Amino acid sequence: MKFTQRDLQKLRWHLLFAVLLLGLALVLGLWSQQRLLQARSEYAAAKNQGQQIDQRLRQVRTEEQEIKARTTLFQQLEKSGMTGEERRLEWIELLQELQAQLQLPGMSYEFGPQLALDKVAGAAYAYHSSHLHIQLRLVHEEDLLNFTQQLQQRAKAMVLLRSCRVNRKPDPASLAQLSADCDMDWVTLRRASGPKSP
Repeated sequence: MKFTQRDLQKLRWHLLFAVLLLGLALVLGLWSQQRLLQARSEYAAAKNQGQQIDQRLRQVRTEEQEIKARTTLFQQLEKSGMTGEERRLEWIELLQELQAQLQLPGMSYEFGPQLALDKVAGAAYAYHSSHLHIQLRLVHEEDLLNFTQQLQQRAKAMVLLRSCRVNRKPDPASLAQLSADCDMDWVTLRRASGPKSP
């Protein structure tokens, strides 16, 4: 079958309509492809924003837990009497009370000046340490263990035993058979002096 000029004239409107439909399909295809790319981009941005919000929420929860833990710790320290200004008079009374209670034959001691342990700019509270050098006369070794244990339990500070040297006394007539020479740090937590960060 051969197409003639007359056949082409009859089909021209149909061909033109088919070309228009094909062009319209092409335009719709390109538009839908662009909308798909735009939707994917919006989805990725929304997903990224959701992840950032989730990350911030986790960070806030972590900070909240840290604040709760610090608050609990501070309340425990406050309850134990470890916060605030150092209480040297109470400490001295405790030393003398323990000497009498444990019936230690002799004791001499000297507190050093209080020093800041950490200097963090802007911190509201800081740890401070007071050094104690103490010499004890003991009947036997258990006296030293009982003394240090009672001291750490009852003192309104954290008592850190740094060193202790125990020597035998050469005098057999004396009640004290041993002497102990110890160094301790009495740590307290108090409000930091100096400028605070806003």
